[in-house]
Amino acid sequence: MAVKPFEDIRVGDTATVNRRIDQADVTRFAEITGDTNPLHVDRAYAEATPFRDIVVHGMLGASLLSTVIGTRLPGEGALWVSQSFEFRAPVRLGDDLAVTATVTATHPTQRLLDLAATISNQRGEVVLTGAGRVRVLEQAVAVPPPVGPAPVAIVTGGSGGIGAAICCALAETGHAVVVGYHTDAERAARTVAEIVQGGGRATAVAADLSLDGAGSRLVEAAVRTYGDVGVVVHNASGRIGARPIAELRWADMAAQLDVQLRAAFDLGQAAIPLMRARGDGRIIHVTSQVVDVPVAGWTAYAVAKSALGTLARQLAAELGPDGITVNCVAPGMTETRLIGDVGERARLVAARQTPLRRLAVPDDIAGAVAFLASVSGAFVSGQTLRVNGGTVMA
Repeated sequence: MAVKPFEDIRVGDTATVNRRIDQADVTRFAEITGDTNPLHVDRAYAEATPFRDIVVHGMLGASLLSTVIGTRLPGEGALWVSQSFEFRAPVRLGDDLAVTATVTATHPTQRLLDLAATISNQRGEVVLTGAGRVRVLEQAVAVPPPVGPAPVAIVTGGSGGIGAAICCALAETGHAVVVGYHTDAERAARTVAEIVQGGGRATAVAADLSLDGAGSRLVEAAVRTYGDVGVVVHNASGRIGARPIAELRWADMAAQLDVQLRAAFDLGQAAIPLMRARGDGRIIHVTSQVVDVPVAGWTAYAVAKSALGTLARQLAAELGPDGITVNCVAPGMTETRLIGDVGERARLVAARQTPLRRLAVPDDIAGAVAFLASVSGAFVSGQTLRVNGGTVMA
């Protein structure tokens, strides 16, 4: 019998075990405990006492309460924490005992039960009363294996180097992919074609994520095409546009925040209800190494990426009970068009300063995203997976 769920146990719940005590019980108990007191095992001796016959070990009867809690209330695996007994009358060989435990109080925080204990014989005489406390073990939660196809994934910035690699990696693991893009329809179409040629499913959807509601429209398109959304990867990013603070305008900050933060907010608000209905979901934000290692002039970009990381942690805390994980992947400098403004010398220096002695390539980032979207990443949430060759170690 399995442990009864703590939430199902109520004050007043009662369970009883019935047992006839015979000579074999007394003999085994004496062997186990070493209690060979002749009052319990020697009839001639016992008959010469005021009891006039063998008295069964008091703790033999009391031990039957362990049978009650271990098999009936609350059940298998439960543990005595404390007990106190009053032995009110002797138990004799051949007595039929009714051993009863009744819940008198519950303590949910500690998962403890207070029990009243009573043992009566066949004549209705109470031979033992007492009280005890029992801990109800918390059962391990079995995680069911995934059933059916991998969930539909939306990838923003899907036409770029990292985005296209993410789309292909997710498609290879069975996800139907919505390739979100802004202006480069040709590159988005190439990504879709590559996925389809490989036997996967993909569609390209244009969305200007700097505009309010664009994220919601991506989710609507995914539902129209594939019927659901289970994975959202927010990878889209504007050009870095490095500027010293003296030349930086708030419009530059707002432009980055719109594409990074507001778009993630829109995507989340549209996709989270669908994920809650599924009972699971994965939200993955692609941030950046500059969150940990500031780069002069990259203020707007870095602030937006930092805000995106904070949003991910907040959502992870809130959505965990719904089975939704939220994480970030933070690439180091990666060989894409995004670093086109970074000089060759600076890129070479960055590669030499990386323990693995190279810059990241898009497939490095895509592999990390695919892991977080997979069954293997199901218990990872609120984390930032740094993919930087060891440049930043946490």
